[in-house]
Amino acid sequence: MFKLTRQVLQAACSRCSSAHQLLPKKTGQQYASVRRMCIKILDTDSEDEGSLPRRAMIYVPGSDLRKLAKLSSLHVDCAVMDCEDGVAANQKDAARQNISQMLDTLHTPHVRDMTVRVNSVSSGLAEDDIKTILKADRLPDTMILPKVDSVGHIQWFGDKVEQALDGRELHHKMRLLICVESALGLLHLPALCEEGLWQSHNTPFALEGVIFGSDDFCADIGAHRTDDAMELLYARQKIVTVAKAYGLQAIDLVHINYTDLQCLERQALEGAHMGFTGKQVIHPNQIPVVQKSFTPSQEKIEWARELIDAFHEHHEDGKGAMSFRGSMIDMPLVLQAKNILRMAENT
Repeated sequence: MFKLTRQVLQAACSRCSSAHQLLPKKTGQQYASVRRMCIKILDTDSEDEGSLPRRAMIYVPGSDLRKLAKLSSLHVDCAVMDCEDGVAANQKDAARQNISQMLDTLHTPHVRDMTVRVNSVSSGLAEDDIKTILKADRLPDTMILPKVDSVGHIQWFGDKVEQALDGRELHHKMRLLICVESALGLLHLPALCEEGLWQSHNTPFALEGVIFGSDDFCADIGAHRTDDAMELLYARQKIVTVAKAYGLQAIDLVHINYTDLQCLERQALEGAHMGFTGKQVIHPNQIPVVQKSFTPSQEKIEWARELIDAFHEHHEDGKGAMSFRGSMIDMPLVLQAKNILRMAENT
């Protein structure tokens, strides 16, 4: 019997990807089903929700050399050197040049993930960003593609990254995060995640997460921002649900009042309880509050370890339902405990 190896699947997926648009509608639907199956098989041995924690993700404008230099002293999971919203229109070229230089010269011992956010595909500026930034000797760990509304944006990005690298040998793939910032992007999110994972097997990047761009989203749907963010509840829940369905990280909205740390903590904990894996920040003072909110407490870690140990012991004895600390325990609670331990190991 013929065995479908990983190499065979990758080759088959790569070949059929370029031809599927020529197929009749019914056959095209069958192709889509096969592609989803291939993605699941190819991703079987990858770690859920990315292996690199991004509890706090801080944006720094690439046009400001002074602020970029401060990254060397920051303790943060993810630092984003920005070409997009944080940069004035007449400073775009300076930003991309600064970022390329800083990637090679800036020492950031306490930043786990050095990231670059390019401009959106629709802006017409992203290609110059990609060409300039990927000339650096040290490539960014992660790239962020903002305002993703269609699978075509991801396909375009993959093509331009490959062209910019021009056969350059990589020791490991760059990571990709995509931003949902419109009603259309939210509606298309399952297809965007699927396309990103599909592209991850044939391009120099691997999709790891979804970021919620709340301010642009509010503008797009005509909503008004409030302190409790209730107007964004549906969008936040959908982003978490879809991202987790595809094994991706979900990064929550920015809390724009950077002086109100009490409100920030409340919103960060709310996001963590909803299932988000991290949160965007805009000021260094927000980092400790956010990273603590997305880190399991020692009490939670001990609860998770004891629950899992008790569960294994109980099942080895051949018993059915079990009680732990006065509560009945079933498999969903065991899975929650495993999630807590995985988060603790990564942070």
